[in-house]
Amino acid sequence: MTDKTKLDRRRFLTTASLGGAAAAAGATLAAPAIAQEMPAITWRVASSFPKSLETIYGSGVDVSERVKAMTDGKFTLQVFAAGEIVPGLQAIDAATDGTVEVANSVGYYSWGKDPAFACGADLPWTFNARGKAAYNYHGGGIDAYNEFLVKHGLMCLPVGNTGAQMGGWYRKQITGLADMQGLKMRISGLAGRVVEKLGVVPQQIAGGDIYPALEKGTIDAAEWVGPHDDEKLGFQKVAPYYYYPGFWEGGPTVGMFFNLAKWNELPEVYKSILRSACQATDLNTLSEYDFKNPPALKRLAQSGAQPLPFPEDVMQAGFDASRQVYDELSAENAEFKRMWDAQKPFLSDWYLYSQTTDYTFDTMMMIQQRNGKV
Repeated sequence: MTDKTKLDRRRFLTTASLGGAAAAAGATLAAPAIAQEMPAITWRVASSFPKSLETIYGSGVDVSERVKAMTDGKFTLQVFAAGEIVPGLQAIDAATDGTVEVANSVGYYSWGKDPAFACGADLPWTFNARGKAAYNYHGGGIDAYNEFLVKHGLMCLPVGNTGAQMGGWYRKQITGLADMQGLKMRISGLAGRVVEKLGVVPQQIAGGDIYPALEKGTIDAAEWVGPHDDEKLGFQKVAPYYYYPGFWEGGPTVGMFFNLAKWNELPEVYKSILRSACQATDLNTLSEYDFKNPPALKRLAQSGAQPLPFPEDVMQAGFDASRQVYDELSAENAEFKRMWDAQKPFLSDWYLYSQTTDYTFDTMMMIQQRNGKV
């Protein structure tokens, strides 16, 4: 190879590198042009939750921040806490009638409008969080729910799961099913109809109003979410008995409920971004609860709360009552029946499978923890 050939080769490589750098720069410069083609949109989100509950309220904020980042600030979701635009229990109504474009809420809050709203949130004694996610994303759960929501002018994407919740705070100890008779309890939606069959008198009260009702004795018990959120609301100060599990919420789904007309107006790229942001938030919210609940439960116990399991007869009666309610609702409501029937085959398979894997694994690990080895 001659020196001239070497020189030409060096010149070629140098030129090619410069050309590649220029092309890369051109590609980089093209991004703002693409971003400029995206319309500037600002939507309002009415949350059902107070800002103090940063995890569940934060599901709406998390989606908002992800969407803003992915659209270079072109698509903005402004999140308003419960009471700032409408009361928490009216957030879904506000999205339906167009007062806001989105509600960050839980479907069973609209139980009174139509019992089928509960199917996209949680049904007592059904899935845990992992099973619910599997059914939602791969078993058609989200699609089935949105088929129902069309007639209410809505569509929904999951944005969080709390995992199995606690059974709530009680002013007096529950020693058996008889102690549930006449108990005035804050409990929402479909779960209220189930525990009503156990003799409970259900009361639907927004999160921020629970503490004073419990303190004054207007109610005898209240369920909310779990240790992290419950600690923030201070229930342990007025009702020391903390029962578990919240069998009416084994894997409750928080959703973003979009006004359907507004959703349909969105460019496809924004719809795709929202789907991605919501699914990421769905996992993130559950992970955050799983991280924060264990130390919160320890702190509550140290502060005087008494965590106790529900008596076996209460849980069995609760399970039996749930199936009675589902039979009743299926006879009354075709949409409820459609969604309940659709999930039953996988529900059975899920718990059959779980016995061979997670249940056995978790049981062994819990034994080791009790033996001080974990």
